[in-house]
Amino acid sequence: MKGSKRVSLDQAGVRKLLTAIRAGDISVDEGLTGLRSLPYEVLPFATLDSHRDLRQGFPEVVFCEGKTEQQVMAILRRMETAGISTMATRVSPMLARKIRKKFRGADYNRVGRTVALRQEAVAKRAGRIALMTAGTADLPVAEEARATALFLGYAVETLYDVGVAGLHRLLGQLGRIQGMDVVIVVAGMDGTLPSIVGGLTGQPVIAVPAGVGYGAAFGGVAALMAMLGSCAAGLAVVNIDNGFGAAILAHRILNRGEPCAP
Repeated sequence: MKGSKRVSLDQAGVRKLLTAIRAGDISVDEGLTGLRSLPYEVLPFATLDSHRDLRQGFPEVVFCEGKTEQQVMAILRRMETAGISTMATRVSPMLARKIRKKFRGADYNRVGRTVALRQEAVAKRAGRIALMTAGTADLPVAEEARATALFLGYAVETLYDVGVAGLHRLLGQLGRIQGMDVVIVVAGMDGTLPSIVGGLTGQPVIAVPAGVGYGAAFGGVAALMAMLGSCAAGLAVVNIDNGFGAAILAHRILNRGEPCAP
């Protein structure tokens, strides 16, 4: 690091910086230069939260819907310059092609519509997440959750298409579910699968309503209401189609509120 003025602003990068300063490999002034954009950086159209990984244990994520391609690319360039690993969600195929062309090593999940941009190899975290869907139509939401959990370093085991229309499919997998630390369940239509899982396991269960189903499903509202009204005690419910939010909640549960742990 001798003479380097660029530093990653994630947990590992700041830890390395402080260690290098203590060892005399870089000067205090060089360290201050590296930290100049903490805790945020102002762009004409966005304020980048470069301090989030230090506070919460995961970096700011770019939600691409509603942003122009130019805005998304500019944000990702700034994150790369700062040495911050990040994700983009709700990425269209056309935007994904442009990101992959510009950023080497961009990992695109076509089904989940996510792109992961890692500055270094992901550190494995303790904790295993079971990810379930009621049907195959729920996969885009589930894959967003899976991509997020993998980006954060968790082991993920998937059990797809095990909904209540064929309950025997779920019952045959209970042993696998009970060996996990957190269970994420994605379901549309009647939204009852999380209640059943919540009644059969002792693990924390995160329910994700999917906007899947015929007219009376109301784009996921029926599943959301069913999950909120679940008689399975302690069920956590996130917003409709929010696979990302479900994975972050799982991270908060597993990380025990210690974002700065080595």
